[in-house]
Amino acid sequence: MSVGFEPTEVILVGGRATAVPAALARRANRVFRPRDVADVYAHPRAELARLTRADVICRLATGYYAMMPLNRLGDDTWRPELEAAALGIAIADYGVGAVALTGVSAARHHGAIPRAVAAAAVAVPKQRPVLVTEIGEISFTKRDVTRLDLERVETELVSGWVTTVEQTLLDIAARPFPHLGDLAETVAALGRRADLDLVTELAEQQHQPAALRRIRTELDVNSA
Repeated sequence: MSVGFEPTEVILVGGRATAVPAALARRANRVFRPRDVADVYAHPRAELARLTRADVICRLATGYYAMMPLNRLGDDTWRPELEAAALGIAIADYGVGAVALTGVSAARHHGAIPRAVAAAAVAVPKQRPVLVTEIGEISFTKRDVTRLDLERVETELVSGWVTTVEQTLLDIAARPFPHLGDLAETVAALGRRADLDLVTELAEQQHQPAALRRIRTELDVNSA
């Protein structure tokens, strides 16, 4: 039940009218937690369960939900891309300025890993366990994203940050991520797009000489 002081929007799902609070329907981050709607609903979990059954929202994991796109309302098969869900969850917990897609997720964003993988990686302010969701695993790595080279990314659920090609290349060479696949292929794919002078500059700033040597070795091998 709504607490009564939030305007609602009526959404038609399968020919049935479903009332959704405007504050929920118009969220910039379409991923949210029950406590994010505590000012909208007196009993958030019960209301979110109702909206899930109506296929207006999608349960991502325990305590996390996503608003479904208008053109997919009522489609109980819809699931967001894992990278979008990972970024949305991280932003819900820490704020947009404190998190960024990194590692395998950044490599996917930059086209260096063409296949879908059932794992995502996000840089966040504090270390935390892997989160198992309905669509894959999300790994959280403690990093200060203000020290990383970032660019904006638009996903189907939220706008946020992702590491640049150069930062992603350096990160993967420094610490290959789980589910990455062939490291040499990924380094080569990123290297073809990267500004190697910027990679060198970032390696010096972030004290990653070994990663820079690995990149140079892999790229020399692939260009031979």
